[in-house]
Amino acid sequence: QKLLEEDAWEGEVWNKRKTGEIYPEMLRISTVRNSQGAISHFVAVFSDISRQKQHERQLEHIAFHDSLTGLPNRSLLTDRLKQAMTRARRSGDHVVLAYIDLDGFKEINDFYGHDAGDRVLKSIAKRLTGVLREEDTVARFGGDEFVVVLSERTCSESLEALINRLISRIAEPIELMPGQSEEVSGSIGIVVHDANLTIEPDQLIRQADQAMYQAKQAGKNRYHIFDAAQEQAIRHHHEKLERIREALDKKELELYYQPKVNMHAGTVIGVEALIRWRHPDRGIVPPAEFLPCIQNHHLAIEIGHWVIARALSQCAEWRRAGLQLPVSVNIDAVHLQQRDFVETLQAELSRHPELGPGDLELEILETNALGDVNNVSKTMRACQRIGVSFALDDFGTGYSSLTYLRRLPAHLLKLDRTFVRDMLEDPEDLTILEAVIGLAKAFRRDVIAEGIETIEHGSVLLSMGCQLGQGYAIAHPMPADELLRWLAEWKPEPSWQGRLPLEADELPVIHAIVDQRACAKALLGYLKNERAEPPQLNCDKCRFGLWLQRGLGRKVDPLMSEIVRLHRDYEALGKRLIDIKRGGEPSARMDRIEELESVRDRLLEMLELRIAMRTGN
Repeated sequence: QKLLEEDAWEGEVWNKRKTGEIYPEMLRISTVRNSQGAISHFVAVFSDISRQKQHERQLEHIAFHDSLTGLPNRSLLTDRLKQAMTRARRSGDHVVLAYIDLDGFKEINDFYGHDAGDRVLKSIAKRLTGVLREEDTVARFGGDEFVVVLSERTCSESLEALINRLISRIAEPIELMPGQSEEVSGSIGIVVHDANLTIEPDQLIRQADQAMYQAKQAGKNRYHIFDAAQEQAIRHHHEKLERIREALDKKELELYYQPKVNMHAGTVIGVEALIRWRHPDRGIVPPAEFLPCIQNHHLAIEIGHWVIARALSQCAEWRRAGLQLPVSVNIDAVHLQQRDFVETLQAELSRHPELGPGDLELEILETNALGDVNNVSKTMRACQRIGVSFALDDFGTGYSSLTYLRRLPAHLLKLDRTFVRDMLEDPEDLTILEAVIGLAKAFRRDVIAEGIETIEHGSVLLSMGCQLGQGYAIAHPMPADELLRWLAEWKPEPSWQGRLPLEADELPVIHAIVDQRACAKALLGYLKNERAEPPQLNCDKCRFGLWLQRGLGRKVDPLMSEIVRLHRDYEALGKRLIDIKRGGEPSARMDRIEELESVRDRLLEMLELRIAMRTGN
């Protein structure tokens, strides 16, 4: 048709030699016309292009295959992977990708030389192709890395068996030279891709690479299957880090200040600087939502330095206004252990010559993340020489707190808010607080309680010998300008001022109150069907009962007699109500629960009155 229309045609065709051999040729045909324009004949010119085609095939092989092993290279792997993903989408199957990295190859290459390394790679390539099926693709991805595209018909059972065969086959000894064999192993990352999910081949390879890294981290010579949920969590974590860094650059971070007071004296002793994020869309973001994200990350050091710089500037501004208000700053363990920490801190302090010793206190966070305690101690002493003091934050929560108390030169211990919050109802938390306060006294350290949420929290802490505190019962964290207004309006709590600590032999009365509250809560929970079993009401061996017995052994005063009577009434009524509940008489039980609550309230009132009498209130 083309000859008739255009008088010429050319193209490649297959032809046959006289011997019967098929060969490619380039054929050109031209139309010859006579003087009247009619076709008289055709002229065909052809040439044998067998060598040209062979050369093209060689070039194509070089372009898409690894020259050392003869395996497909990255380019051909990507093409094969695209084809596999397309077939899987049509069939609804999965695509399985395995990323293999040789363990110990570098050592062989460095020790024996590159020729030996090449023999290892060729041997491994041959083993991989020998284990895999014809429809699978194995490619050399570069260096000592291989990637395998497995048939979409691979099920989970056969996949596990196949991967284990690969691991075993790779680990067999390789003869590098006569009488000299070495072994390598393989760490394999597996990704099973759902064809319904849209993803690029390169991303699929990266996922398998991540899984291989997990196999390496787990000990090598094993495989790890990629976890999409984990990868999403990692990606989300990185996105959060970038957004926090952006917040720092855009000046969205700011400091709030929470007052710290001497409850006994009724004076403000300083403030703690607490970071907040003023998000343009979400408003104020609390630190618990973003600080854990930067833990053990270099961004924590950058933000920590910003907090110190901003807090010192604010402290200096107050000092110039005639207000001496020391500020404490939380310092991350990673930040404190930076080699240039002291020099950087000293440079920052030098910018504010109006500040003096004691104006800055650093509260060490996460003491169990401290590495070399000796170096940390040296850093702290160097900081103390330039007027900076230290506190151990959240003391009592770390497994090695006693070691830090003995070896770190911190003058102040902070009682963790989780213990303070529940101390009025949880006997174990109260015991921990008593122990920490005792440790502080034994080691000649001051102690401050955070998380004081009620007046009673402060009263009990004062009775236990803790005079310093901060918390919502005193003031919430606030911006610097609001703090000035709060200072002008603040009035100390009258019931705290002048309150003396109990003598050691009187401290059990505090435990008596907390034990009684805990017991009453458990008993009422049982009677109201909120718990399955009743508490033990026999107090002969509990701290409350032992305190009562010691009190009865001395001269009994009217208040103590009333406490003993109320406790006996409470115990008898409680046992009676338990018996009624077990007997299945709910109506009779409900009538007397109010009576039980009344006796409980009266008993607690008498116990608190005894504390007030012993503490001068």
